[in-house]
Amino acid sequence: MSLANKNILLGVTGGIAAYKSAELVRELVQADSRVRVVMTRAAKEFITPLTFQALSGHRVTSDEFDAAEASNGMDHIALARWADAILIAPASANTIAKLTHGNADNLLSTICLATQAPIALAPAMNKAMWANAATQDNCALLKKRGLYLFGPGAGQQACGDIGEGRMFEPHQLLLSLTNLFNTGELTGLNVLITAGPTREAIDPVRYISNRSSGRMGYALAEAARDAGATVQLISGPVALTAPENVDCIQVSTAQEMLAAVQQGIETQQIFISCAAVADYRPVTKQVEKIKKLHQDLSLSLVRNPDIVAEVTKIKNKPFVVGFAAETRELEKYALQKLNYKRLDMIAANNVVDPQLGFDSEENALEVYWIGGHSSLERDKKTKLARKLISLISERYANTNKQNNVTILKNAKDRSQNPR
Repeated sequence: MSLANKNILLGVTGGIAAYKSAELVRELVQADSRVRVVMTRAAKEFITPLTFQALSGHRVTSDEFDAAEASNGMDHIALARWADAILIAPASANTIAKLTHGNADNLLSTICLATQAPIALAPAMNKAMWANAATQDNCALLKKRGLYLFGPGAGQQACGDIGEGRMFEPHQLLLSLTNLFNTGELTGLNVLITAGPTREAIDPVRYISNRSSGRMGYALAEAARDAGATVQLISGPVALTAPENVDCIQVSTAQEMLAAVQQGIETQQIFISCAAVADYRPVTKQVEKIKKLHQDLSLSLVRNPDIVAEVTKIKNKPFVVGFAAETRELEKYALQKLNYKRLDMIAANNVVDPQLGFDSEENALEVYWIGGHSSLERDKKTKLARKLISLISERYANTNKQNNVTILKNAKDRSQNPR
């Protein structure tokens, strides 16, 4: 499911429904999410932090300053950046009011102000508090600002009243949270993605390769899947687990990757070439290990096939997105590649910074297309991937619309000017 490998920050506020949040953490962990819990002071009057620590496997943060946590960088900014989504469950009337007015008087409300991740609230309160005009106005304003409301449900409440105000059950919250990531932007489309490095053998124990970890390509596969696409991932050798519900084909060399791409490309609407394919390979692979007998060793190389260029030669080519890792003049080389390889889009990154790109969980991208450009600022590759997939879906839709207009215009011209 789409919550696998997602960073979920669970905010727990004061309310008897906090006991349900313990079950929610358990279900999130079972869904392979990475969970961190932030509790308000009032929440700790209903359930202990130790419960959440035991279930999540991570220390719980709260309003009290913790030197051990601070030394690990887990302050409000770090948590705000870490989260792929924030769910406050239960969300009390008081917390909803704080968020409405931009208060930052506790750790949880401060994180919500500092994050760019989607925020969802699971209201839990007495039916009269929920029906109060102030609460309703606050919720309406938060929804207008882009926050999500999961619930509340109706039923018997802890006070004995019956009506709206019950917090959703954990399985309902899990489904609602899953739907946050299932955007549907690529529903019905086939997407082929290449990822990771290739290895070009010198002898049985040595090879030419590069520093690509494959993280960006794998994150794109997950993001495309969450957007509703049927995804095929062709991966070079990496130390990553194949995403769920993604058809993953493992290859080693550039020639193997090209063969795998050619086998499946005819049925694809979008092709994303994220792999760092070796430009050259040894002319011959030695049958046995080369012994260290000489002071010098010369290695003859031959150029590998250009996979993305081969795809753009296809008569009815898919929408093609290329990648460019550059050390200087990023825009110049990216635009050159966009034009001479006939790409629809290109995502370029500067790999000079050792904290970005290769071997890193973060990156920053400059995305170009004919007549357009978008900067995706430094972020975790999982978040960047979702932003890039959203941009790709937008450009794909625009390109298809323009192509359809051209087809209709040509058809009209032919009908008006028959030969």
